[in-house]
Amino acid sequence: MTFLDTHVALWLYAEPFRIPEATARILDDDELFISPMARLEISFLYEIGRVNDEPEGIVGALHRDLGLEIETAGWARAAKVANTIAWTRDPFDRLITAHALCFNAGLCTRDRNIREMYTHALWDT
Repeated sequence: MTFLDTHVALWLYAEPFRIPEATARILDDDELFISPMARLEISFLYEIGRVNDEPEGIVGALHRDLGLEIETAGWARAAKVANTIAWTRDPFDRLITAHALCFNAGLCTRDRNIREMYTHALWDT
């Protein structure tokens, strides 16, 4: 089970060349999930014009092409765990990381801060 940070989901959708080959191989062998918080962040990015395609289309294509699911069963627990994460003030990073932590799951991210603070973060170059 691997969660995707928002930027990774967007890159898999529109710019897969940005994912290092070693990381792509890891993702090919795992079940992929995003947190509802990543889904919300995609909506925000669409609203401010940083993402061109509608969020439902993005998530739908990732589901169809990669089997990506939005994980909701652990969402309430993730919100509680996020209260214990003090190394970032970014609410998206905090909740996305907490959601992965609830499942002791990998979190694919290029974000250096998350990779330094979350032991199951992955980004092989």
